[in-house]
Amino acid sequence: MSKRIDQIPKHDRPREKLAAKGASALKDQELLAVLLGKGTARMDVMTLAGNLVRVIDQKGLSLRTEDLTAFAGVGEAKAALVLAAIEFARRRIKPEGMKISTSADVLPLIRHFAERKQEHFLSVTINGANEVLNVRVVSIGLIDRSPVHPREVFADALTDRASGIIVAHNHPAGSLEPSPSDIDATKQIKQAGEIVGIELLDHIIFNRKGYYSFLEEGNL
Repeated sequence: MSKRIDQIPKHDRPREKLAAKGASALKDQELLAVLLGKGTARMDVMTLAGNLVRVIDQKGLSLRTEDLTAFAGVGEAKAALVLAAIEFARRRIKPEGMKISTSADVLPLIRHFAERKQEHFLSVTINGANEVLNVRVVSIGLIDRSPVHPREVFADALTDRASGIIVAHNHPAGSLEPSPSDIDATKQIKQAGEIVGIELLDHIIFNRKGYYSFLEEGNL
């Protein structure tokens, strides 16, 4: 459970931490707390930021004002600030339209999920020109597993009219070696992709230290 802002030592609060160590030292929740500025009488800013991170993960670049204002404590002004920050960064980093030559090229877009304590199963949709269309969280699991069904993986890929996808998930604990369930999920997603006409390009397992690629290891 997240600590309230008043329970965090002053030097380690998001704004002070950013000033002392730089933005890259902050976790996603802390970065969002800086943008929000404050919470409400009923909800601390860190709790509010934690709630919003989940919907931002799920929507990716499809995030809309109403996705944010659905949360108590987020009015149109705060929603506009968050959306403007995302768009400002997008225009410089441009994850959509970013061309990849190897599946490992998507790691900069997903590496921040390595910090999460639960497994996050991600989908990176790709067009026919090998350009990234979007990055989304498909499911969030427990510490050691992330249940995922092919229909969930391909729902957004079909909306994006993708020609291929790269799926990925973080391993919060243990090695990067795929588990039996990882192998089974990869086979199911590949087979489903062949049916709907969207190729599974790779499945990447990653943590803070490195990654495992099913394609590079010849297991796809």
